[in-house]
Amino acid sequence: MNDLQKKTAQGIVNLFETGRLLGDYAAVTVVSGDAGHLSYGRSQTSLASGGLCLLVDRYCKMEGAQFAAGLLPYLSRLRSVDLALDHDLTLRQLLKRAASDPLMRQAQDGFFEESYWAPANRMALNACKTGPVATPLGITVIYDSVIHGSFGKIRTRTDAAFPGVPAEKEWIVRYLELRREWLAGSANPVLQKCVYRMDELRKLADAGKWELELPLTVRGVPIDEHTLANKVLPDAA
Repeated sequence: MNDLQKKTAQGIVNLFETGRLLGDYAAVTVVSGDAGHLSYGRSQTSLASGGLCLLVDRYCKMEGAQFAAGLLPYLSRLRSVDLALDHDLTLRQLLKRAASDPLMRQAQDGFFEESYWAPANRMALNACKTGPVATPLGITVIYDSVIHGSFGKIRTRTDAAFPGVPAEKEWIVRYLELRREWLAGSANPVLQKCVYRMDELRKLADAGKWELELPLTVRGVPIDEHTLANKVLPDAA
C-alpha cells in the first residue's frame, strides 16, 4: 500500500469515527450505551479500552506539552477506568484545548499509528483462509474493525462460512456481510447504528475500488488528493 492509499484508508475510518476525513483531534464524545465511554481524538480512543490513558500519558511525557500540568492529575483515574470521568467537564475541556497543541496532534498521530494501524496491517498478513489480505480496501476493512472492535469474532465466523479456500475479495465481501448482520442484530442500539460502516465499505467493493483509486465518495464526502491534503488544525477553545 502506498502513502496515498494509506491516507485514503485512514481517512475513510476517520469519517466513520468523527465525521471528518482528516479526523478531529479535538473530538470528545460520550454516547449513551457506548461501551467505550469517554472517547477522544482523531480516530477516537476510549476510556474503557485503556487507550485514552495511554494517549494522555504519551502526551504528558512530551517535553513542552502545553496542557500536561492540567492532564497529569487525571492519569490515575484514567488508568483505573473511572467511569465518572464521562461527566467531568473540566477534563473534556482540557482535552479539547490540548488538541490546539501541535504536540498533542503529534502524540495522537503516533498513538493511532502504533496502536491501531500497525496492528491492523499485521493482522492482515494472516487474516483469513486465503492467507494475507493484500488489497488496500481489504486492509481498510480490517483497520475499521480494529478501531471499532471485535475483528477476531467476525473473522472466525467468516472463515467458518467457507468449506474451502476462498479468494481474498470473496472473503472480504462475506466478512462485510457477516459483520453487518452482527451489528444489525446487536442488543446495543449504538452498534445497530453502525451498519452504515459496512454499507459504505461494501459500496467500494461492489464498485471494484479494491486499490482505493481516487476520487472516491464515502458518506457523501469527496475523497481526492486535494481533500486529503487540506488539513485544517483545531483552534483552542
